[in-house]
This record gives sequence, structure tokens and C-alpha cells, in this order.
Amino acid sequence: MNAREKPRHVADGVILVRGQRTIEGVTVKPLRRIPDERGTIFHMLRASDPEFQQFGEIYFSTVYQNVVKGWHKHAEMTLHYACILGRVKCALFDDRPDSPSRGSLMEVYLGPENYALLIVPPGVWNGFKGMAEPFSMVANCCTHEHNPERSERRPPTDPSIGYDWAVWQH
Repeated sequence: MNAREKPRHVADGVILVRGQRTIEGVTVKPLRRIPDERGTIFHMLRASDPEFQQFGEIYFSTVYQNVVKGWHKHAEMTLHYACILGRVKCALFDDRPDSPSRGSLMEVYLGPENYALLIVPPGVWNGFKGMAEPFSMVANCCTHEHNPERSERRPPTDPSIGYDWAVWQH
């Protein structure tokens, strides 16, 4: 299956690669940056934000250029990703049985030029590819502490998802 037949740009940095609609529950919210001569403050998530549910843990993940970290999904954890250094391509796939967006595949590009919060609900396959040299850094403020027994993993080339991580011309 060619997953790249008719991609549609649906918002800044968001591409619907496959499916009729964006993935149910996935949100991309622009975030505030406050630059001055001393540096930049990067806002991410506050307890008063409508997207905030609960605090589980915060971690930072580096990914080297052209390396893919994925696929994985969580049974109950909501992810809140922001790329604070470099640039990443996040891919998301919905195979939830009762989801109205079942079968949809999206790409979301995060980094300084599209500084945004990517919210990934439980049960959505996701992963990211580093696009900056030598590496990119993604922050995740998730709703639960990581529990390997409550998550699943698949290789980046998993045929059931059918996604090509290569760079391509739109």
C-alpha cells in the first residue's frame, strides 16, 4: 500500500497522510516563546491549561538525525510532546477499534519554526524521526508514570501500519 498517495496539509506542520480525517483526540496547540537578549523561555504545559489532565512524569528524549524512535502506544497514558531543540517528524497511526478516525495516519512537524504541543491520546501509535544535526530533543509531560506492561512497541517498518519514514517531496 502506498501511504503517500494524496497527503493533505490540514494545519501548520500537520499533514494527513492517509484517512478521511485527523486522528480523534490528537491536538496540535501552538505554544508561546519569549525570546530576549538573554535567551528564550519555551512554555509547554500549565496546570491551568484546558489540555492538562494530570501529572505522571516529565522526561526528555534525544533522537539523532535520521533515526526513528517508534512505533509505540500506551494503554492509558496521554503524551504531551514539544520539541525544544532541533526538529522532529512525529508520525501517528490510529488502529483503535471504535475510533471514528480508525486507519488515519498523520505527520506532525515540531521544532523552533513550529513550536507546538502535540497531544497524543491513549491507544494511538506514535513515533518520531530526528531531522536536525546532530540531534533533536523532545520533552514529554505525560499523564502517568511509564509502565512497560501498559505499552506496546512495534518496529518502525511494521507492515500493519505501512508508513515510510523517508524524506519525500510534497
